[in-house]
Amino acid sequence: MHPRVYKEFDRIVSARGASGSALEVGALPSEDSLLCMDSLRATKERIGINLDGPYDYNGFKILKGNGNHMTCFEDNRFDVVMCNAMLEHDKYFWKTIGEITRVTKPGGLVVIGVPGYTYLRGERIKSFLKRVPGLRWNEYFGLFTDATVTFEIHNYPGDYYRFSPQALREVFFDGMDAVEIRTIMLPPRIIGAGIKR
Repeated sequence: MHPRVYKEFDRIVSARGASGSALEVGALPSEDSLLCMDSLRATKERIGINLDGPYDYNGFKILKGNGNHMTCFEDNRFDVVMCNAMLEHDKYFWKTIGEITRVTKPGGLVVIGVPGYTYLRGERIKSFLKRVPGLRWNEYFGLFTDATVTFEIHNYPGDYYRFSPQALREVFFDGMDAVEIRTIMLPPRIIGAGIKR
């Protein structure tokens, strides 16, 4: 995990005052685990779930399980649920989003990070070039203005998706309160947070 992404998760969780129990979907037994963040030190319980579990690491357990079917957890179980750099590898990411929402307590915090794409400065250049009389902007500049930068394909096969800030706002955090969507770095990583109603 890039240190900038880790820092942003820690900032969000700290600013929202995490306490109680925390779950990381896609947790790994390493110092990069979000369950190792300073902002979670006050939580009474930290648990991870991963296809490759189980593991015991640094005071928390990572259970073997699939984010699409987290039947090992009852409804409204966690105060904080986090997931980073996993949903692009999940064929059925919408099932995992549904399960994340299900296991989060009402009033609980959900924080999700994904590789994405976003509106870049090239879009502004494109709108300017379209207004220049006689310039065949697309013929000369289209290659540079009709594309967007995104994170490289990785862990192939099994890297299926890239997401937009709009997808996080309208799909991942649909129906949640206090939604915050941030795009950081280039290629963009999009991190969203919301409170379950």
